[in-house]
Amino acid sequence: MKLILGLFVSFLVVCSSALTPAVAQMPLADTIATNTTAIRHVPPQHDVADLVKRWYPRLPITQHDSSTLHEGKRFVLVIPQIGYTLQTRGLVAVLVNTPFRMANANMSSMTGQVAYTQNNQIIFTSTSSIWTRDNRFLWTNDWRLMHYPQATYGLGMYTSTDRVINMDYAYFRFHQSLLRRLAPNLYAGMGYHLDLHWNIDSYNSRREVTRISRYTNGVVGRSVSSGPTVHLLYDNRQNAINPAGGFLVNATLRANMRVLGSDDTYQSALVEVRKYVHVPANSDNILAFWSYNALTLSGNPPFLDLPSTGWDYSGNVGRGFIQGRFRGKNLLYAETEYRFHLTADRLLGGVVFANAQTVTEQNSGQFEKIVPAVGAGLRIKMNKLSRTNLSVDYGVGFDGSKGLFFNLGEVF
Repeated sequence: MKLILGLFVSFLVVCSSALTPAVAQMPLADTIATNTTAIRHVPPQHDVADLVKRWYPRLPITQHDSSTLHEGKRFVLVIPQIGYTLQTRGLVAVLVNTPFRMANANMSSMTGQVAYTQNNQIIFTSTSSIWTRDNRFLWTNDWRLMHYPQATYGLGMYTSTDRVINMDYAYFRFHQSLLRRLAPNLYAGMGYHLDLHWNIDSYNSRREVTRISRYTNGVVGRSVSSGPTVHLLYDNRQNAINPAGGFLVNATLRANMRVLGSDDTYQSALVEVRKYVHVPANSDNILAFWSYNALTLSGNPPFLDLPSTGWDYSGNVGRGFIQGRFRGKNLLYAETEYRFHLTADRLLGGVVFANAQTVTEQNSGQFEKIVPAVGAGLRIKMNKLSRTNLSVDYGVGFDGSKGLFFNLGEVF
């Protein structure tokens, strides 16, 4: 989930509670390697909790290292925030993140957030990815309740930030899925997705709607997308919060049906690929690749459910552009990022990145224009056990867009 800055105000509370007796967990040193690649010795690591404990030794902050994760502890990050994003302007929020690991399983994570913004947006979110013992099952959810006034710019790639369309609406999202392991690192399963928007009001500065009025589905009033999903996943990463190697392929088919409450029957697909490579090979610096493709197979989704910049699961597609900048029935996106360390204790790191995106045009249905973006960022280690970083990035889009972007965990 897209986060805002703990750079202005970030207060960290780290606590632990016993989950299970000691189990054969993977120690921290092993999480800095792929399944097959050995990495050179890494010096002792430090995070923000270590710094706070060093500066204020009387604070009740648990000293933690890889052995505590080995014992099956759960760590809770509580982060009050004051910050800024392009789509919210000023923001105050409280985020709670709990990374943990069950016996012989990948790193799991549960995150909740409450936020209020300068644009009068109210946001409640709850997301999780939970791997059960021995990675037999993967349970994921994305629940959101939002009042979300937001700027949009119309359909296609030939839109301009000079001509803004304002949309005000309430939004309830209920995405739930359960996947079962079929073979090592290969999973399949089913789920249910509901996207409900209501009290939708669309207008420009003169309270007129012209540029999206031809797309009448979901522009005003209410819209519903509801249907079952089928998932196929290959994922050999050991820590999705901050992958240190591995490969992911995720494919999701969604069939929205009127019988389940959808306004219209339509089908959509998501195909996503991520790859992580050590560069140089004997270091723990990572060159990461991401391909994200959201496609409408048939029918007409409501306007707010069309593929769009920054509306992926984690809200990270399109660094360098405001959320909702480009929208169309089909979206193709690619990004690469190089992640490196600035300090030997891994407290600080840096990244450089480049991406490109395109959506189909409303009239032709074709991909006609590609818009790239580039940028760089800082990484601050919030929790060395889960390798959770606070990501602070500055991106510049080639159409004149630019801004700061924040995230808890890596962007992908």
